[in-house]
Amino acid sequence: MPQPSTPLPCPCGALSPRRTPLAYADCCGRYVEHFDATPAPDAERLMRSRYSAFVRERGDYLLATWHASQRPATLAFEPGAHWLGLEVRSHRVLDADHAEVEFVARYRVAGRAVRLHEKSRFVRETGRWYYVDGDSR
Repeated sequence: MPQPSTPLPCPCGALSPRRTPLAYADCCGRYVEHFDATPAPDAERLMRSRYSAFVRERGDYLLATWHASQRPATLAFEPGAHWLGLEVRSHRVLDADHAEVEFVARYRVAGRAVRLHEKSRFVRETGRWYYVDGDSR
């Protein structure tokens, strides 16, 4: 008899209260796959879901969650990038509609390790959070 498949862990690395990896469908997948119906509830969840969208090359989600004032016309993914992990260093709520998230994302491309350390700014408009921009460190 076939064994039930184990759900894939979420690329963002979020853990359950029991410290086990959350499944993509129970974590970022609900936002990435259902953007119209299920917006991310806060800036940290949006940032985590955007990381997962980069891993899965979901440009549609990334563009939809980029604030219109900064949104690029197109988005290209680094060919052969292999995402290695995400560390959220801080999530700071500035007021009801503004927040910052500091994170480190690691990936490898063409045998070279890359570390992206950014403090990102987010804004909430009409009940949805959007990525505005960030300062790389």
